Amino acid sequence: MNARSASLVLVGLLALSLNLRAALSAYPPLLGEVRGALGIDAGTAGAAQTGAILAMAVGSLIGPRVGARFGAVRALGASVGLVALGSLVRGVPALAPLFIGTLVIGLGIGVAGVLLTAVVKDRLAARAGMASGAYVVAMMLGSTIVSALAVPVAVGLGGWSYSLALWAVPALVAVGVWVAIMRGDTAPRSANATARRRLPWRDPFARLTAMYQSGVSLTVYGSLTWVAPAYVDRGWSPGTAGLLIAVWSVAQMPSALLVPILAERSGHFRRWALLMASGSVVAVLGMVLLPEPPVVGAWLWVALIGIGCGAGFPLGLSVIAHRTPDAAASAATSGLALGVGYTVAGLGPLLMGVLVDLTHGYAAALLVLLGAALLQIVATVGIGDHRREAAAATT
Repeated sequence: MNARSASLVLVGLLALSLNLRAALSAYPPLLGEVRGALGIDAGTAGAAQTGAILAMAVGSLIGPRVGARFGAVRALGASVGLVALGSLVRGVPALAPLFIGTLVIGLGIGVAGVLLTAVVKDRLAARAGMASGAYVVAMMLGSTIVSALAVPVAVGLGGWSYSLALWAVPALVAVGVWVAIMRGDTAPRSANATARRRLPWRDPFARLTAMYQSGVSLTVYGSLTWVAPAYVDRGWSPGTAGLLIAVWSVAQMPSALLVPILAERSGHFRRWALLMASGSVVAVLGMVLLPEPPVVGAWLWVALIGIGCGAGFPLGLSVIAHRTPDAAASAATSGLALGVGYTVAGLGPLLMGVLVDLTHGYAAALLVLLGAALLQIVATVGIGDHRREAAAATT
């Protein structure tokens, strides 16, 4: 593929990626209004978001077959179309459409995540680290923007359901951009790009990537869910504790973009992945043992764990792109890795909440994040580096 075509494909991927967290990020800021309008308790309101994460797991597991059946390029656009459809369904201000729409969004995100990896392998293999980091940063930007605008949009449009539905518009625009770009793309694809493959459960490399993504995903969603409440429990105001999550989010963006590029150029996935996971270990121990200033305090710890979270996800995707022989194998391996990872991400914060209730504190829950980082380290040692001979795909 020539440089111009590759650049256009990357633009299309970034347009789609901006929408792969945005719709879900619009919901948490509106939880209070949703609960008041529908008369539901916190558990019911939270179950919608947990359901979305588990739907992402299902979408990841079926994503390789969807790509094989319809082609990765076409199916990728359709999966983001599901995000738009789910957003429109949530425009109906009732409990059933809220749940159905959120599950459809999660399913679309899960399928899209797998197919992004396949398209990168097929069309941008020489720049897999850069492409993976770029589209992860695009996801983060979309999430950040929508989180900030969800409440003002709800006020301006006259209701929470309108705010949730509005994010169908940028998703549909992104699909249109993708279709326009790929219609003119004539780059040859590998012969096996859309070959049907089963999920490679028996492949040691694929199992290690599933272990790795489980550690990364649990760290991300566990931190997002429980770090701020842990500091509110220590006497911080909710607003200040919320700023911790803002710092955590901002710290992810430069590491997501830069670290995969550095790892790709050096060929040393293991070195960089171990560095990122080790930073998360230090951060969790810091939050448990030295949570307050003047020694160091929370701000450094959340920045460290944010850096690790930001780099961890695209590092895992880029090593799959480098170590699999073709786009279909890449989709199958990433489908297994993301499917298992999102399942753990959906259940992990629930376990942390149970530990908070059982221990009447947050230390035990935060140590779950330590376990997640250690799991990531074990998997990283087993995976090795970019330049190791590609793992055999299971067909």
